[in-house]
Order: sequence, then structure tokens, then C-alpha cells
Amino acid sequence: MDLRGKKIILASNSPRRKELLSAMDIDFTVDTGTSFVESYSPDTPHVEVPALMAQGKSHGFHRPLEQDEILVTSDTMVLCDKEILGKPSDRADAVRMLKLLSGRSHQVITAVTIRDRQKENTFSVTSNVFFKELSDSEIDYYIDKYKPFDKAGAYGIQEWIGYIGITGIEGSFYNVMGFPAQRFYEELKSFLG
Repeated sequence: MDLRGKKIILASNSPRRKELLSAMDIDFTVDTGTSFVESYSPDTPHVEVPALMAQGKSHGFHRPLEQDEILVTSDTMVLCDKEILGKPSDRADAVRMLKLLSGRSHQVITAVTIRDRQKENTFSVTSNVFFKELSDSEIDYYIDKYKPFDKAGAYGIQEWIGYIGITGIEGSFYNVMGFPAQRFYEELKSFLG
């Protein structure tokens, strides 16, 4: 991709997002300085929350962008039965989340904001994920070995639980990992004109 002399800044500490952008052969730097505090009105429709968070992270960036910079911010949400599953607060919360996801489907919604000094674009991608019935011992093993406390919904699709537990996906696999790579590529191409 011809970045036309632009510098991409990824405003995320997510190892998955860094890995996916690198795998797309996009040169970028990481800068996570932000004044944004993640909060939203309780009456916000759930599907709109990731876009609000991605936009908030973008506009909360700690400094004005230079003429040649493009800022990329993102937010991923797991939604099951109208409950938003964020990062688990502790082990018991992770167990609760995985029991809720067990034997059923849920949605993973990732929003991305691409912004420079002139314009911005925010888009969201939704994937449906299907889990088999997980046994208590499988849940315990996964949490104790992989410690998924930095992951929305208390799981990483690219880890052990994804291999043994996920029976199907409708939509983008990479979106479930935390970054809708293919759609981002198309949106960035369009953004660059």
C-alpha cells in the first residue's frame, strides 16, 4: 500500500492489533497517550458503544496531529444476551463470562477510527462466534494457563480456548482477534484517496 508519505500512529497497546497491522506490512508507530476516559450513557445502543469509544480515544489523543500523520484508534466489545462483556475484573469474573458464552453464540463488534488533520472515518465490523458447551475443567484450565484478563469476553480466539471451543464464526476471524484487518485495509486505501 502506498501511504503517500503518511505516518501511521496506532493508539493501542493491544499485542493483537500490533501483530495484525505488522502482518499487513503497514509501517506504524505506537503512541497511546490520551486524556480519554472510557464511559458512555447507559441508554446508548450497545452496537454504537465501540464506535463511540474509538472516536473518544482518537479525539482524546494527547497532542495535535502533524500534517503527515494518520491516527488509528480502535475498540472491541463482546456482546452476549444484551450484556457487554469487557475485560474481566478478576478470575471469578472470567469464569462467569466463559460460562455465559458456553454453548451459545455471541457478537464481537470492533470499531476503528482513522483520522488525520483534515478528516476522519469511523467504521464498525460485527462477527458472530459460536462456542461449544465448555466444561468447568476446560474453563479453569484456560483461565489458569492463559490468564485472559486483558481480553474482552475473557478469551482470545487465537489461544487454546479458540482451538477447542469455537465451533464456528460468521464474519471476520481477525475482527474477533480485535482488529478487522481486511476492512481496515480497504478503509485506509479509501482514506488515502
